Amino acid sequence: MPVSHSVDYYFAPQSPWMFLGHARFRELLRRTGSAVRVLPVDYGRIFPASGGIPLPQRAPQRQAYRLVELRRFSQWLGIPLNVQPRHFPVAGDPASLLITAVARADGAEAALDLIGAIGAAIWQRELDAADPDVLCQLLQELGLPAVRLDEAASGPVRLAYDEHTRQAIDAGVFGAPSYVVDGEIFWGQDRLELLAQRLAAAP
Repeated sequence: MPVSHSVDYYFAPQSPWMFLGHARFRELLRRTGSAVRVLPVDYGRIFPASGGIPLPQRAPQRQAYRLVELRRFSQWLGIPLNVQPRHFPVAGDPASLLITAVARADGAEAALDLIGAIGAAIWQRELDAADPDVLCQLLQELGLPAVRLDEAASGPVRLAYDEHTRQAIDAGVFGAPSYVVDGEIFWGQDRLELLAQRLAAAP
């Protein structure tokens, strides 16, 4: 199937909303023949630029409702999810850098595999996705080279991750996950149906 669109996939690998939408997003890419740019970003920089508030600083009622919504979507989508996993909040940079390294060396499909594995590690397997040993285990499970962990700490990968974040800010991205097509933002896994309509439209 010829590629008719390209999607910029901005996300935080530790986001439960990313995880809830990830498999459906991949299926949408396959179904529409769309290309993807895998772009993990640092929301610690995006939130100050966009008016966002980190989860621990949000009002109690907002934090409580988030848990309600996570349970609802988990049940509705049939995706098991521990809404309060043992290792969360968790720093996203180690996983983001590793995903960036894999995307550069092994391609988008391998990076998408790793994103899903990291999401499952946090939200289903009770693993610490900032732990190098856990990340190495996930690479091994996916058949990816362990050397990617070393590459993740390299200057070029760090610069690429920084550039992803700058691009997200310039594009107006403020939440995770965000799917951007020709400058049009679709924020959240609950907008995948609208994204599908956009990708089905003539290029």
